[in-house]
Amino acid sequence: MDTVEILRTNLLSPLVLAFVLGMIATIVKSDIEFPEPVYKFISIYLLLAIGINGGVELAGTSLAEFLLPAIVTIFLAVAVPAWCYLILRRVGKFDPSNAAGIAAHYGSVSSVTFIAAVSFLEALDVPSEGFLPTLVALMEWGVIVALFIGRFALKRSDTSLREVVRDTLTGRSVILLMGGLLMGFTIGEPGYERIEPVFGDLFRGVLVLFLLEMGMVAARQLREFTKVGPFMVGFGIVMPIIHGIIGVTLGQLIGMSVGGSFVLGAITASASYIDAPAAVRATLPRANPSVYLTSSLGITLPFNLIIGLPLYYQYARQLQLWLYQIGM
Repeated sequence: MDTVEILRTNLLSPLVLAFVLGMIATIVKSDIEFPEPVYKFISIYLLLAIGINGGVELAGTSLAEFLLPAIVTIFLAVAVPAWCYLILRRVGKFDPSNAAGIAAHYGSVSSVTFIAAVSFLEALDVPSEGFLPTLVALMEWGVIVALFIGRFALKRSDTSLREVVRDTLTGRSVILLMGGLLMGFTIGEPGYERIEPVFGDLFRGVLVLFLLEMGMVAARQLREFTKVGPFMVGFGIVMPIIHGIIGVTLGQLIGMSVGGSFVLGAITASASYIDAPAAVRATLPRANPSVYLTSSLGITLPFNLIIGLPLYYQYARQLQLWLYQIGM
């Protein structure tokens, strides 16, 4: 499949179309609205379903196959927020609170981007490793790294590091992903067959509804563009591309498949807008939400869903060819 076909497949996928529809609905001021309980139910269902499916796949994965990707992911969870913080401080001239707050979002993971990346592979019928949900959970530690940097720079905080660690590890994404992984790993294929109609067949339909809601949320954030400035617009696009290339490259260098390295690149390129804001608000109250939320949700998420995913996948395919040609 050539680049144009990959791009067409992504742009015409139900997920991207639902996301665009949600943006259009908000821009034209439609009265479409998801009740808060419905939105929470959908997000809980999707995260749990990802965890269970990943756990079932993980049950058939050896420790040797999983160890290197886990080490690389932990490295990225430390390195990405660290260099984001330095760029924001030295190039963007942000104060420590805002630099650490933004870095926390880009050092963490967007569950929507991860789900969209996995669905992207499914649409292309490309296989990937079963332990990928575990890598998502490991990448969440990027929030803690960024907030620790911010606390160190400010030399004070009303929230202890222990509270930050606890709140991050007990957050919705980590609990549902890790809990689902444990469930799936325990029940295996025989147990999964009993719940597959709910956590398998319905998954993509519910995901379309979730992307519709995310499109509406992202469009509302677009109104804050004037507050983030040209630097943050560029940061919200350029940094995901750099992170995506780094994630894909490291994934393939340690032996991951094209599909697996693509997903690693996608989650490295993503920016959190669900778990990270809560942690930042508690630890760095002086950080400006209109800056870090507009950047992660209004700029990076739409870019990744529409352009980033096919870009990272095409790079993963091309990199595999290059590595093969040089005998790696």
